[in-house]
Amino acid sequence: MKKYPTDRIRNIALCSHGGAGKTSLAEAMLFDAGAIDRLGRVDEGTTTLDYDPEETKRKVSINIGVAPLEWKGHKVNLLDTPGYFDFVGEVKSALRVTDAVAILVDAVAGVEVGTELAWHFADEQSLPRMVVVNKMDRENADFFKALDELREVFGNHVVALQVPIGSQAGFQGAVDLIAMKAHLSAGGTQKKVDVTEVPPDLADLVQEMRDRLIEAAAEADDELTLKYLEGQPFTEAEVARGLAQGIASGKVSPVVCASGLKNIGVPLLLDAITAYLPSPADRGPAQGTHPRTGEAVSRKPADDQPFSALVFKTMADPYVGKLTLFKVMSGSLKSDSHAYNANKGRDERIGQLFAPKGKVQEPVAVVAAGDIAAVAKLQETATGDTLCEEANPAVYEPIKFPPPVYSMAIAPKAKGDEEKISSGLHRLMEEDPTFKAERNSATSQTIVSGMGDLHLDVVSDRLKRKFGVETSLETPRVPYRETIRSSAKKQGRHKKQTGGRGQFGDVWLELEPLEDSKDFEFVDKIFGGSVPLQYRPAVEKGVREILSEGVVAGYPVTGVKVTLYDGSYHPVDSSEMAFKIAAHLAFKGAFMEARPVLLEPIAAVEVTVPDQYMGDVIGDLNKKRGKILGMEPQGRSQVVRALVPLGEMFKYAIDLRSLTQGRGTYSMAVDHYEEVPAHLAQHVIEAAQKEKAGE
Repeated sequence: MKKYPTDRIRNIALCSHGGAGKTSLAEAMLFDAGAIDRLGRVDEGTTTLDYDPEETKRKVSINIGVAPLEWKGHKVNLLDTPGYFDFVGEVKSALRVTDAVAILVDAVAGVEVGTELAWHFADEQSLPRMVVVNKMDRENADFFKALDELREVFGNHVVALQVPIGSQAGFQGAVDLIAMKAHLSAGGTQKKVDVTEVPPDLADLVQEMRDRLIEAAAEADDELTLKYLEGQPFTEAEVARGLAQGIASGKVSPVVCASGLKNIGVPLLLDAITAYLPSPADRGPAQGTHPRTGEAVSRKPADDQPFSALVFKTMADPYVGKLTLFKVMSGSLKSDSHAYNANKGRDERIGQLFAPKGKVQEPVAVVAAGDIAAVAKLQETATGDTLCEEANPAVYEPIKFPPPVYSMAIAPKAKGDEEKISSGLHRLMEEDPTFKAERNSATSQTIVSGMGDLHLDVVSDRLKRKFGVETSLETPRVPYRETIRSSAKKQGRHKKQTGGRGQFGDVWLELEPLEDSKDFEFVDKIFGGSVPLQYRPAVEKGVREILSEGVVAGYPVTGVKVTLYDGSYHPVDSSEMAFKIAAHLAFKGAFMEARPVLLEPIAAVEVTVPDQYMGDVIGDLNKKRGKILGMEPQGRSQVVRALVPLGEMFKYAIDLRSLTQGRGTYSMAVDHYEEVPAHLAQHVIEAAQKEKAGE
């Protein structure tokens, strides 16, 4: 593929609710443009952009799929994003580097939750957008119903750019409301498109829709506004200019129609993308900061500027190893050169550059400003890093990923695979910033966290396929703690005589609750030599061992002050080990007499939900033993703040999705510990004792 100037490049992200047909539409676009010679199908696992084994197995997109095509003197980089919220990190990555969004709407289902989310994410990045009413060939497809819904939800700046010809099984193409011509597609693998006059039965509707489009285009251009108010007719070029300006400024969101699966209306869609959606040059300079001085840096998307690029995806390719995908924000980059990672302060050797097309990597010699490419085997670079010239450094704002909200405990099914699972999880974290794995020392479990149950299922399957380790996922144990509510004194005496030298240690310990949330305090109050000085550290060591093991249910002990105030020793049989054992006995005995209780972690939770779901969400949090702290409005939503026991929140991502039809989001962090209610504590203790007995 030849090098295209920046103003001839279009970077388009395809976003939607799951199942709206993004991958099928992208496949048809690639086929009609001649980028591929075979039209693949999602249900057969043969599409260009869903090539990961997990994607072909589940028949859904999991990763960003990137592929370029050439259309009428332009290069269009398609970024096919997942529609399921579990993989929202991929959507965020794509929207950080794209210049416009094509939001797909199912012609039958209309505006769905994922449509609203895609629109919201596009708003976050101030991205121009076009709406594609897809699946026009399906039974009950209704373009005008979908258009009315879009206008109702998103506003009157949503206007039709096309009028469909036929519907459902009779869908044949569309009328272009600017050129006022009908485009009839043969469909399937036939690329032929007949351009004819507007069908007479659609003439009135087409004129009505065109008038709306002209009004929207006129509002985006002062000169056209004046002409419109004076009642003067517009030329085709003037309407096109006003529309392009309106889209770029966000004042107009045009709606087109297509059937990706049947390959109808796709060439007209490509015409609209290249004619009306902005190039990187139209989007203006990229804003960053100087890594050493912190001063603002502005870089125009032009080849004569210093080179800079933003990394938006890191992936493990089975053939070339670690693959880094990036967008050149300014300047250009050649194969077999060097780039400076401004985030890490390290030089990276750039080998062969590639234009990614699904799983195929096509070598390129140079990448122009505004273009998207990939390079293999970078040592230091991660997603969100900026590559640039060391002499002219810049750092761009990294991609803002949502924090993981759903956690499970993961363990290898086969003993001895612990090292494999550890290295595998580390590699997967490099690929996916919305995935986290960490060892919980309190429960001795490895906890994996992601955006939902499907996300973690995919992680488990990837560990098996890529790293050869089978794993099981289960609900994590709650990291309870043990403490006391009163004081107690106890003697610990360890005496053993087995012939020869024996063992003897004798201590008296006092346990008291500690104020100010301190974990542990050890006080030596021995007067005289009842416990010789050399054995006292062994007493403290013995106590500390019990702190981590727990007494009541095997959970770590916290908030206890331990005082060593008396004891005795034997001049021959006493030893450090004997005093450690004596300390164990004294501590356990005193702990059980000092009103022991279990503590549970309490999470501070913030739930953001549309107004209509607030009552259901608050009711559900109350059922989870939550304490509502307050509510405050945030746009059209409400933010509910609450304190909820962590043990009730492990499956909350699924619960909230169900309660709010996927419209609710939340974040949480452990805030403090509180005493577990007695009836629940008894269940926890009994379960811990059964588990210990079964070991």
